Amino acid sequence: MNIANKLTLLRVILVPFFAFFMLAGDIVPYSYLWAAVIFAVASITDTADGKIARKYNMVTNFGKFLDPLADKVLVVTALICFVELGWASAWVTAIIVAREFVVSGIRLIAAGSEKKTVIAASIWGKLKTASTMIAICVIIIMHILV
Repeated sequence: MNIANKLTLLRVILVPFFAFFMLAGDIVPYSYLWAAVIFAVASITDTADGKIARKYNMVTNFGKFLDPLADKVLVVTALICFVELGWASAWVTAIIVAREFVVSGIRLIAAGSEKKTVIAASIWGKLKTASTMIAICVIIIMHILV
Protein backbone atom coordinates (compact mmCIF):
# COMPACT_ATOMS: atom_id res chain seq x y z
CA MET A 1 0.00 0.00 0.00
CA ASN A 2 1.44 3.36 -1.02
CA ILE A 3 1.68 6.50 1.14
CA ALA A 4 -1.26 8.20 -0.58
CA ASN A 5 -3.57 5.29 0.27
CA LYS A 6 -2.20 5.22 3.82
CA LEU A 7 -3.14 8.88 4.23
CA THR A 8 -6.65 8.06 3.03
CA LEU A 9 -6.86 5.22 5.56
CA LEU A 10 -5.61 7.60 8.26
CA ARG A 11 -8.60 9.83 7.50
CA VAL A 12 -10.93 6.89 8.13
CA ILE A 13 -9.07 5.96 11.33
CA LEU A 14 -9.40 9.53 12.65
CA VAL A 15 -13.21 9.51 12.31
CA PRO A 16 -14.01 7.69 15.60
CA PHE A 17 -11.60 9.94 17.50
CA PHE A 18 -13.27 12.99 15.97
CA ALA A 19 -16.72 11.67 16.92
CA PHE A 20 -15.59 10.90 20.47
CA PHE A 21 -14.33 14.43 21.07
CA MET A 22 -17.37 15.99 19.42
CA LEU A 23 -19.71 14.06 21.68
CA ALA A 24 -17.53 14.22 24.83
CA GLY A 25 -18.78 17.76 25.42
CA ASP A 26 -18.33 18.72 29.06
CA ILE A 27 -16.66 15.43 29.99
CA VAL A 28 -13.33 16.07 28.26
CA PRO A 29 -11.68 19.49 28.60
CA TYR A 30 -11.27 21.24 25.25
CA SER A 31 -13.15 18.43 23.50
CA TYR A 32 -14.40 20.65 20.66
CA LEU A 33 -10.90 22.02 20.16
CA TRP A 34 -9.55 18.47 19.89
CA ALA A 35 -12.38 17.60 17.51
CA ALA A 36 -11.57 20.64 15.34
CA VAL A 37 -7.88 19.74 15.23
CA ILE A 38 -8.62 16.12 14.33
CA PHE A 39 -11.12 17.18 11.67
CA ALA A 40 -8.63 19.69 10.22
CA VAL A 41 -5.86 17.06 10.11
CA ALA A 42 -8.22 14.58 8.45
CA SER A 43 -9.25 17.25 5.94
CA ILE A 44 -5.63 18.06 5.14
CA THR A 45 -4.97 14.38 4.41
CA ASP A 46 -7.69 14.66 1.75
CA THR A 47 -5.64 17.25 -0.11
CA ALA A 48 -2.29 15.60 0.58
CA ASP A 49 -3.20 12.08 -0.54
CA GLY A 50 -4.38 13.22 -3.96
CA LYS A 51 -1.44 15.52 -4.58
CA ILE A 52 1.05 12.82 -3.56
CA ALA A 53 -0.71 10.18 -5.65
CA ARG A 54 -0.67 12.35 -8.77
CA LYS A 55 2.83 13.79 -8.31
CA TYR A 56 4.51 10.42 -7.68
CA ASN A 57 2.33 8.39 -10.05
CA MET A 58 0.72 6.47 -7.17
CA VAL A 59 -2.87 6.77 -8.39
CA THR A 60 -4.70 3.47 -7.82
CA ASN A 61 -8.26 2.30 -8.32
CA PHE A 62 -8.31 1.54 -4.59
CA GLY A 63 -7.42 5.17 -3.85
CA LYS A 64 -9.92 6.54 -6.38
CA PHE A 65 -12.62 4.50 -4.66
CA LEU A 66 -11.58 4.90 -1.00
CA ASP A 67 -10.76 8.62 -1.08
CA PRO A 68 -14.30 9.87 -1.77
CA LEU A 69 -15.70 7.22 0.56
CA ALA A 70 -13.39 8.39 3.37
CA ASP A 71 -14.53 11.97 2.74
CA LYS A 72 -18.15 10.92 3.00
CA VAL A 73 -17.58 8.99 6.23
CA LEU A 74 -15.82 12.00 7.78
CA VAL A 75 -18.42 14.55 6.67
CA VAL A 76 -21.45 12.38 7.50
CA THR A 77 -20.01 11.68 10.96
CA ALA A 78 -19.59 15.42 11.54
CA LEU A 79 -23.16 16.11 10.42
CA ILE A 80 -24.59 13.39 12.66
CA CYS A 81 -22.60 14.81 15.58
CA PHE A 82 -24.02 18.25 14.78
CA VAL A 83 -27.56 16.86 14.92
CA GLU A 84 -26.83 15.08 18.21
CA LEU A 85 -25.49 18.32 19.69
CA GLY A 86 -28.45 20.33 18.39
CA TRP A 87 -26.25 22.32 16.00
CA ALA A 88 -28.03 21.14 12.84
CA SER A 89 -31.50 20.13 11.78
CA ALA A 90 -32.10 16.39 11.50
CA TRP A 91 -34.15 16.65 8.29
CA VAL A 92 -31.54 18.76 6.47
CA THR A 93 -28.83 16.38 7.59
CA ALA A 94 -30.93 13.41 6.44
CA ILE A 95 -31.19 14.90 2.94
CA ILE A 96 -27.43 15.49 2.75
CA VAL A 97 -26.65 12.01 4.10
CA ALA A 98 -29.13 10.42 1.66
CA ARG A 99 -27.41 12.20 -1.24
CA GLU A 100 -24.02 10.93 -0.05
CA PHE A 101 -25.36 7.35 0.15
CA VAL A 102 -26.82 7.61 -3.36
CA VAL A 103 -23.51 8.84 -4.78
CA SER A 104 -21.61 6.09 -2.93
CA GLY A 105 -24.13 3.51 -4.15
CA ILE A 106 -23.62 4.59 -7.75
CA ARG A 107 -19.85 4.28 -7.28
CA LEU A 108 -20.28 0.77 -5.82
CA ILE A 109 -22.53 -0.33 -8.67
CA ALA A 110 -20.05 1.01 -11.24
CA ALA A 111 -17.11 -0.66 -9.48
CA GLY A 112 -19.00 -3.96 -9.32
CA SER A 113 -20.01 -3.91 -12.99
CA GLU A 114 -18.38 -6.07 -15.64
CA LYS A 115 -16.21 -3.14 -16.69
CA LYS A 116 -15.09 -2.53 -13.07
CA THR A 117 -15.55 1.20 -13.65
CA VAL A 118 -14.11 3.42 -10.94
CA ILE A 119 -15.68 6.87 -10.96
CA ALA A 120 -13.01 9.35 -9.92
CA ALA A 121 -14.04 12.57 -8.20
CA SER A 122 -14.54 15.55 -10.53
CA ILE A 123 -13.22 19.03 -9.81
CA TRP A 124 -16.75 20.03 -8.74
CA GLY A 125 -16.92 17.14 -6.31
CA LYS A 126 -13.54 18.11 -4.91
CA LEU A 127 -14.64 21.73 -4.49
CA LYS A 128 -17.87 20.63 -2.79
CA THR A 129 -15.92 18.43 -0.40
CA ALA A 130 -13.34 21.13 0.37
CA SER A 131 -16.00 23.78 1.02
CA THR A 132 -17.98 21.36 3.19
CA MET A 133 -14.90 20.50 5.25
CA ILE A 134 -14.04 24.18 5.69
CA ALA A 135 -17.63 24.93 6.75
CA ILE A 136 -17.57 22.10 9.29
CA CYS A 137 -14.32 23.42 10.78
CA VAL A 138 -15.79 26.93 10.97
CA ILE A 139 -18.94 25.66 12.70
CA ILE A 140 -16.90 23.79 15.32
CA ILE A 141 -14.63 26.80 15.89
CA MET A 142 -17.68 29.07 16.24
CA HIS A 143 -18.96 26.82 19.02
CA ILE A 144 -15.57 26.94 20.73
CA LEU A 145 -15.57 30.74 20.68
CA VAL A 146 -19.16 31.15 21.89
